[in-house]
Amino acid sequence: MFLGKSIFILFLSLSVILGSCSKYQKYLKSSDYALKYEKGVEYYEKKDYYRAVGLFEELENIYKGSEKAEKIHYYMAYCYYNQGDNILAGYYFKNFSERYPLSIHREECDYMLAYCSYLNSPLPNLDQAYTYKAIDEMQLFLNKYPKSTRIAECNKIVDDLRYKLEVKSFRASKLYFDIEDYKAAIIALKNGLNDYPDTQFREEILYLTLKSAYLLAENSINIKKAVRYQDTVDEYYNLISEFPNSIYLKEAKKIFDTSTNKLKK
Repeated sequence: MFLGKSIFILFLSLSVILGSCSKYQKYLKSSDYALKYEKGVEYYEKKDYYRAVGLFEELENIYKGSEKAEKIHYYMAYCYYNQGDNILAGYYFKNFSERYPLSIHREECDYMLAYCSYLNSPLPNLDQAYTYKAIDEMQLFLNKYPKSTRIAECNKIVDDLRYKLEVKSFRASKLYFDIEDYKAAIIALKNGLNDYPDTQFREEILYLTLKSAYLLAENSINIKKAVRYQDTVDEYYNLISEFPNSIYLKEAKKIFDTSTNKLKK
């Protein structure tokens, strides 16, 4: 009896699904554009974005230049966004702003364009093209809408994106240190500080620069040792001038003492 009931429920569910699919196909093939639009909106409001965008795609060129075209474009952008296709969503948000500059949705779509790029921004170890793109678009939004209610959120997103770039820069610099290419490490670490002077890795970067300078001096030919030990001393002062109570102070002091002793010989 239980098995029979289960089969009946399964059959009923399949019938509903198949009926729903056949209705959708009917709307899709229909030449009644008003019906298509009505059903597209209906699917959209029910959060069936896959079916909604399928119908809106059919209508995009039909209603081109009309009031409905603006609504269709707006719906399509959010259909792709809600399906997780941030690249296509960003494309439609951008096109919306360009096609309908006087729309009440213009500010919203400008923001969503930048937000889609933010969502496309990958982990720090990957290519950061979308991170730079998102920062540029967020900055453009901030400049264009200085009184927007989204200002605080935009600033937080920009901070998150910049932090990601800081992490990538720091990891790349530290990699040179880890593979014992100390000359390249010093250059990369200093460039990282120039690019991100307020980085939260600043203390560690200054310490790694000091240690890299010391290890470079230790592994140099005799004629270059004096200059490089002096560079090490200079890097020590750079560290303690900013972080007199540095967590690396004990190790830094050892490096400083060794370097000054080497210079006295």
